[in-house]
Amino acid sequence: MKNIFNPSHAEEILNRINNLSPNSKPQWGQMDVAKMLAHCSSFQDIAMGNTFPSRGLLGRVIGRFVKPIFYNDKPLPQNMSTIPAILIVDEKEFDTEKEELKQKIIEFQNNGPQNCANHPHPFFGKLTSEQWGKGIYKHLDHHLRQFGV
Repeated sequence: MKNIFNPSHAEEILNRINNLSPNSKPQWGQMDVAKMLAHCSSFQDIAMGNTFPSRGLLGRVIGRFVKPIFYNDKPLPQNMSTIPAILIVDEKEFDTEKEELKQKIIEFQNNGPQNCANHPHPFFGKLTSEQWGKGIYKHLDHHLRQFGV
């Protein structure tokens, strides 16, 4: 499984983000490309320990049992539900969101695994830095595939 802490894997993700345009259309789901970038940026904030969404009841009950879906080798399913706190409903500006996400990825990768959030994932619970690194890559890959890059 690829890991965002690997410099070549991070570079691959950044290059794919650069291939997006304001006119990129989703192959599934309802977010436009700017909202998707904002969503991914909000997820980065969780992994970086900048935001701390509370854990829902369902996550507390089954999160630890299903958390390998976050970091295993299988792609995330299309139209998977998201953490309510990072569901983007407001209109977003593409170029701003694109640059903000790229900067967060670079910062996260440069800070290294030792600076991952200690706060539990809002659904899956406690994650190791390796699980965060793989999960961040997998989440970004999922949404970039959503938009054909």
